[in-house]
Amino acid sequence: MDAGSLWLYRWYYSDLCQRVLGFTIFLILALAFVEFPSSLTRTADVRYRSQPWQPPCGLTETIEGLCMLVFVVDFSVKSYLVGQAQLQDNLWLLAYFVVLVVSVVDWTVSLSLSCEESLRVRRSLRPFFLMQNSSMMKKTLKCIRSSLPEMASVVLLLTIHLCLFTIIGMLLFSIGEKDEAQNKERLAYFRNLPEALTSLLILLTTSNNPDVMIPAYTQNRAYALFFIIFTLIGSLFLMNLLTAIIYNQFRGYLMKSLQTSLFRRRLGARAAYEVLASTAGLAGATSEAVGVNPENFLRVLQKTQLHKIHKQAIMQKVCSYEGRPMLADEFQKLFDEVDKGVIKEYPPMPQYRSPFLQSAQFLFSHHYFDYLGNLIALGNLLSICVFLVLDSNLLPGERDDYVLGILDYVFILYYLLEILLKVFALGLRGYLSYHSNIFDGLLTIVLLVLEISTMVVYRLPNDSGWKPKQYGLLSLWDMTRLVNTLIVFRFLRIIPNVKPIAVVASTILGLIQNLRAFGGMLVVAYYVFAIIGINLFRGIIVPPGNSSLAPDNHSALCGSFEQLNYWSNNFDDFAAALITLWNVMVVNNWQVFLDAYRRYSGPWSMVYFVLWWLVSSVIWINLFLALLLENFLHRWDPQGYKQLLVGTQQITYQTSVELMFRDILEEPKEEELVEKLHKHPHLQLCR
Repeated sequence: MDAGSLWLYRWYYSDLCQRVLGFTIFLILALAFVEFPSSLTRTADVRYRSQPWQPPCGLTETIEGLCMLVFVVDFSVKSYLVGQAQLQDNLWLLAYFVVLVVSVVDWTVSLSLSCEESLRVRRSLRPFFLMQNSSMMKKTLKCIRSSLPEMASVVLLLTIHLCLFTIIGMLLFSIGEKDEAQNKERLAYFRNLPEALTSLLILLTTSNNPDVMIPAYTQNRAYALFFIIFTLIGSLFLMNLLTAIIYNQFRGYLMKSLQTSLFRRRLGARAAYEVLASTAGLAGATSEAVGVNPENFLRVLQKTQLHKIHKQAIMQKVCSYEGRPMLADEFQKLFDEVDKGVIKEYPPMPQYRSPFLQSAQFLFSHHYFDYLGNLIALGNLLSICVFLVLDSNLLPGERDDYVLGILDYVFILYYLLEILLKVFALGLRGYLSYHSNIFDGLLTIVLLVLEISTMVVYRLPNDSGWKPKQYGLLSLWDMTRLVNTLIVFRFLRIIPNVKPIAVVASTILGLIQNLRAFGGMLVVAYYVFAIIGINLFRGIIVPPGNSSLAPDNHSALCGSFEQLNYWSNNFDDFAAALITLWNVMVVNNWQVFLDAYRRYSGPWSMVYFVLWWLVSSVIWINLFLALLLENFLHRWDPQGYKQLLVGTQQITYQTSVELMFRDILEEPKEEELVEKLHKHPHLQLCR
């Protein structure tokens, strides 16, 4: 707690240092796209992929070495700040040290072997740097770990369910019976025990439904009951039961986090009060004047990193005490202002003396003028849809772009006029103070530039047979498509003007910000499985004609990997591996991947894909759904929680999540805070 350590603490958690550390983590993770095997090719299709550029040995290793040097400094500073005693008990820091040592050793081996080693262990360890730098990801991992016993029980039930129905299916569809449909079913999906188990596992995700049922159902209706009962128990009951268990485990997760956060904030504020009051006591304050001197508080406040508006609100509240010492309860209430998030204060509109200009300003600043603009944008969108329907069966050279070209000119001129009128009514600063206006204005300027470029290159449309030749990089049809695509995006301007949509959109954006930790967990899972997949399956998928295992499309079985042209789904580089994992996570046609990699690499490959299905589709998707429901139910409030602070400026505040649920959260007791402070190992209170 000496001055040097406090300075180092503030420096380490400064915006600059944290941004440097965040950029370093991003850089070392992004190296997977460039280093061998490189993803720098136009396509991932093994039939058409050119030889990618491979960085020379030492280039990516040098960048990686600099990144690890930053991590060594990061570990050293953290270890020094927490102290040796806490370092020995902190498993994350100890794991950080082990990962750094293994990475440095593996990096040294790579350089000594001239980057020719077949396996790089450190690549699979890189996501750890992302996890250890995020407290929310650590908490999320802890919650997942606590949920594993409950999830394991459901997975065990699913396993028993699969095994029982696999045995029953093998007995039902056995070769040797008189019914020909049974033989077809057995040969197609129940040839042996592993294939039968795989078929029912895929049916659990409904990916091969009704294909797996059709051969038997075609001949006998009764066989459909087997597959219906299996799907009802497995997909509709057990899988949804897993979602319910995860939701129950994480129910109240937000409230627990908010309660812990509230306790920490109350404890920190009370510690600050005790320290400042102790300072006042040492300065000669009497027992009747116990509390915090407002002047001392204001001097400390100037050194804090708070929003300017928050500081002003706190200073106004302190001045209302008229110089008398603040007691603990009054001191704590000052920090309620920090819970309030500032909604931007809009600049005043220009003042016009002319009655005509004042009337025009009122007209063009009214929300009905926005509704008119939305109606015009809707008409523009509908006109594009009409031409898309009329020209759907025509080639670009056969389309008549005369009418559509004229309409685009007219609509874009109106958009430009709308911007000018809004700037006149609101002023330039007032116009730019709305995010929707910035979005609208930028798209309109881009559309205007594109239309001017089209007019310069291809001239104005002169008749209905107007089909000029292509000049430059883009043809007229390409320019028209680009313009119309931007017009479609511009239609999103209606979101702020439709209140129910605006409330839902703002809630979703808030959820995305609060669920970044769970997105980070998915990034970690993708990264680790992609690296493992590259080490296991790189070069396994070969183009047709290069191997007897890869038949051409004409001789391939219908619905197979080759017949569906899934050649881009491979693990030959990091980017291709990510897309392949995404396609498997969606579980649509994932039986095609299981079959192909079983044929090309062996039956053990199914273990990899089933594990990825469990991690991504079963655990993570259900976890995300449970947390999404929990957050959405607590955050949803169509009326908003707005307060108006009384002061020199009329500023509207949007309360934070903590303040929304302040009536639900339990306020920490005085005895709990004092006891916690007295047990603090590094805070010696004089009072």
